[in-house]
Amino acid sequence: MSDDVRLDKWLWAARFYKTRPLARKAIEGGKVKVEGSRAKPGKTVQIGQRMDIRAGLNSFEITVLDLAEKRGPASVARTLYEETEESKIRREKDAKERRAAAAAEPDFGGRPDKYQRRRIRKLLGSKWR
Repeated sequence: MSDDVRLDKWLWAARFYKTRPLARKAIEGGKVKVEGSRAKPGKTVQIGQRMDIRAGLNSFEITVLDLAEKRGPASVARTLYEETEESKIRREKDAKERRAAAAAEPDFGGRPDKYQRRRIRKLLGSKWR
């Protein structure tokens, strides 16, 4: 493990983003905050730093436990940081709400078939014939 690790490299190694360019774009877009303030991709990561990371629909509040420049297996990546309990609870709650919203959306089964189209046209009147 190295002493000087760039923020974009660390986020990629910790598997928050699939590629370094995606990590860099997220940092520049303000989706990553170190110690509560925006950072640059070249900022050096230090053990004990707190970060707020938005990756996709998920939001993480973490503390850096270890440094890595190379991307390894997910089991190793999880040892690089510790997520706060509030963050875990919030992510689980958000995921549950998204699942509930997806289940509540009506499923129309794709395009209407010939019979359904005729019924729709009949309902709409002569305007759509």
